[in-house]
Amino acid sequence: MAEDGGALPPGATIGILGGGQLGRMLSLAAAELGLKTHIFCPDRESPAFDVAAHTTIAAYDDAAALALFAGAVDVVTYEFENIDVAAAELLEKTCPVRPGPKALAVSQDRLKEKNFLREAGVAVGAYRAAASEEELADALAEIGAPAILKTRRFGYDGKGQARIGAPDEAAAAFESIGRAPAILEALVPFTREVSVIGVRSVTGEVAAYDVTENVHRNHILHTSTVPAQIQPATVEKAREIAARILSALDYVGVIGVELFVVGEGEAETLLVNEIAPRVHNSGHWTQDGCSVSQFQNHIRAVAGWPLGATERHSNAVMTNLIGAEAEAWQGLAAEPGAALHLYGKREVRPGRKMGHVTRLRPRAPAA
Repeated sequence: MAEDGGALPPGATIGILGGGQLGRMLSLAAAELGLKTHIFCPDRESPAFDVAAHTTIAAYDDAAALALFAGAVDVVTYEFENIDVAAAELLEKTCPVRPGPKALAVSQDRLKEKNFLREAGVAVGAYRAAASEEELADALAEIGAPAILKTRRFGYDGKGQARIGAPDEAAAAFESIGRAPAILEALVPFTREVSVIGVRSVTGEVAAYDVTENVHRNHILHTSTVPAQIQPATVEKAREIAARILSALDYVGVIGVELFVVGEGEAETLLVNEIAPRVHNSGHWTQDGCSVSQFQNHIRAVAGWPLGATERHSNAVMTNLIGAEAEAWQGLAAEPGAALHLYGKREVRPGRKMGHVTRLRPRAPAA
């Protein structure tokens, strides 16, 4: 039962759709506040199951299982954005779903997402719809090459996309993504990739963490470094963009906003690449670099609690441990200043996120 204007008391249960590492870390954060979690996931070997009070093994489109799940929890959230919007709407008939279905609907379709961002007054790179070879040819004529062709739905860590270096490569690129409805995006000449983790409460309070500079390797996030090497005004602009998006979605919880930095120094500008309606890989450093992590702030938000502080007490570099890299856990555990997080996944596979390590450094005093 909620109290104090809707805040869930300790002992309440938060339902989480998805049983991966993000669900696991959300469960651990909930436990810190005396809250329980119930994980709903079809994978019997979900790492989040190890740390949850309750679990349901069922398909995300199993209406009967979803109804039982909704009746057993006080609020529902999710750890990834490919949950069927219809499932979220079904759950919402019984209990609050935070963030709401609108965030899912927007983020699941890259064309809808770009249109939403533009309508919200947020700058994005040039893009055009490409549902057929003919439409793709027209889009290339407008945008030019090189460009990136991406499926409108699904796809992550580089999946579902192809680079088009010249117009005569268009047909092969369209074939490589299964001829699925797509979006063509101009290749942005960015100087840096950054992200900002924002959070919004049920009362509309908004906060954001420091901007993180990201480096990708084989289309997978490799490192996130904070502070990002950008101008202070650019940092504030990124936070303002996150706040604008959160408000436009009437969002509750943590969101990840990925951005391109174009230009250098005083000429820096920002273009939003994409949004993720959930806790985000580039925010993992907050577990060790802040007094309140992105995971705990997400739990606070969806449970109706006051938001926690987002200021960092240290500089940090978070490095993902991909595949066999996690087998170096003994050395990492012994490394001074390193905080090791392993996800409890039973099978090591190339390209699979197995854990991360965050290396902290003292934050320089303000000038």
